[in-house]
Amino acid sequence: MTPGGVIATIHTRMAQPNSVSTPSAGTELDIKSILLLDDDEQLSEALKALLESHNFVVTVVHNGVEGVREVMSMDFDVVICDMMMPQMPGDMFYLAVQRTKPHLCSRFVFITGESGNPKVEEFIQRVNGLVLFKPVQIDELVRMISLAMKRGQASG
Repeated sequence: MTPGGVIATIHTRMAQPNSVSTPSAGTELDIKSILLLDDDEQLSEALKALLESHNFVVTVVHNGVEGVREVMSMDFDVVICDMMMPQMPGDMFYLAVQRTKPHLCSRFVFITGESGNPKVEEFIQRVNGLVLFKPVQIDELVRMISLAMKRGQASG
């Protein structure tokens, strides 16, 4: 299934009216920021649009070097990180964040197309990471984001 097929299905479900017709005064406080790192520009832009439709503020970067710059400039509620990227792969990005802003490490959700890759699996186990395999389903991504936010709140 192509990412476009998944996205079309998701838009159909999201097009239904939700129970809140007007934003409440506290809505802005509920908006969460996400840093999305993925070298696949089409996928990252599609995920950004979907996440923004769920009231997340999404910053997209396409490699770990750009990600480090963003993390140094602000904190994020969740970091969604592809494992295989040019210049700096996901595990190296995580280690850079661990050295500079360790409180963000509990907020990571890793994405990979490398199911069964022993290096990726060993890293995810070692850091007790949350992981999704491509193709990513939006309901599973939202569930993982929720778990990462809970982990982030628990760790301070």
